[in-house]
Amino acid sequence: MGKYQLDTKGKVAVQKYHEKQKPAKFDKKQQLEKIRAEYLKKKQKQTDQ
Repeated sequence: MGKYQLDTKGKVAVQKYHEKQKPAKFDKKQQLEKIRAEYLKKKQKQTDQ
């Protein structure tokens, strides 16, 4: 096998490190909902004036 073998404790540490480094998963539905809410808020301000 490889020169450096990790025990289970080491493997867990490496896995945690990679999870932190990975960018947050892009959620399209959540993004659309956010844009829609901002648009409605903006539209509401225009009708109030």
